[in-house]
Amino acid sequence: MKKSKADPKGVLTGSHFMDGDYALAEGALAAGCRFFGGYPITPSTETAERFSERIPVVGGVFIQMEDELGSIASLIGAAWGGLKAMTVTSGPGFSLMQENIGLACMLETPLVIANVQRGGPSTGLPTLTSQQDMMQARWGSHGDYEIIALSPDSPQECFDMTIKAFNLSELFRVPVFVMTDECVGHMHEKVVIPPAEEIEIVERKWYKGPKDKYLPYKCDSDGIPFMVKTGQGYRFHITGLTHDERGYPLLNAECQKINVQHLIDKIKNNADKIIEMEEEQIDGAEVIVLSYGITSRVAFRAVQQARKEGIKTGTIRLITVWPFPEKKIEELAKKVKAIVVPEINAGQVFLEVDRCSRNKCKVVSVPHLGGWVHNPDDIFKAIKEAVK
Repeated sequence: MKKSKADPKGVLTGSHFMDGDYALAEGALAAGCRFFGGYPITPSTETAERFSERIPVVGGVFIQMEDELGSIASLIGAAWGGLKAMTVTSGPGFSLMQENIGLACMLETPLVIANVQRGGPSTGLPTLTSQQDMMQARWGSHGDYEIIALSPDSPQECFDMTIKAFNLSELFRVPVFVMTDECVGHMHEKVVIPPAEEIEIVERKWYKGPKDKYLPYKCDSDGIPFMVKTGQGYRFHITGLTHDERGYPLLNAECQKINVQHLIDKIKNNADKIIEMEEEQIDGAEVIVLSYGITSRVAFRAVQQARKEGIKTGTIRLITVWPFPEKKIEELAKKVKAIVVPEINAGQVFLEVDRCSRNKCKVVSVPHLGGWVHNPDDIFKAIKEAVK
């Protein structure tokens, strides 16, 4: 896969005091995103506003669509037109996008969706925080497929991970989610944007052979098909139906197996390269606190208190939530008494940790149904109970 440096026009080099929503937009622009199709929804609207202000200077297109269905559809079209494309949304809008997220997966379309999570279900808590869309990110559309989802815990990481999301989307021709939340989205902190020459960008894998030989779903040696831009004289077919290498529908079980297995394998077979996490004091730990996003910052205080009281406590912060680090959890479960999982939902990622532990240790959920972050004391109590 070809790599290059960022276009200086899109890089606002320097130290800035900005919120996570603005940092998402700046990360997208630095990554080479030149199309944004979105619809306003709290608490993500600031990302769209920032992008709309900056895009005339950078060169690109911003469109406020009529709704979230149109937003995600416009991204698919823009991506096949040759542009790097992004949208941002929150709970109800994310729900509306699910059908076309499935289409994007089937078409193997690179694009990025940021979800600034808020309390649900339905309109729920429009202005208050949550992590309630984590399972929806993985299983929201119908059928079998794999996606990639990242979880930043700061405005700086909103910038960094948006670039990473675009690079992963191009590398694996797959939609990539940046699963942030209202707290991180509206949190103002220092964000350092490096010079363009220090930002590595993954370029799209373009086909350069004879036009009459192009097959949109014929995989190269790396398992990823080449793309072309529509309107350049290539004749090809793309469809959400089960299809062959030409993109033509071929509706039988054999083709379905080949088609869908490829969507799964291109992520699963590269999971070790994709998965990223932060570990601290894992060796010799009695209990591990596993968290992600804003909750990891709250959990840190509880972990500090546990260590002061002599409880050997390690931490794992998931940076990549999907694909899930199954092998790591299974390995840890054999060595510790318990894994404690605080999250701002009723226990979504907890279910994955519990599954992957294979009953080798206790797995303790510390749920919070949204509106605000955990009280660190609640996490600390769970740690104490877990090691009894």
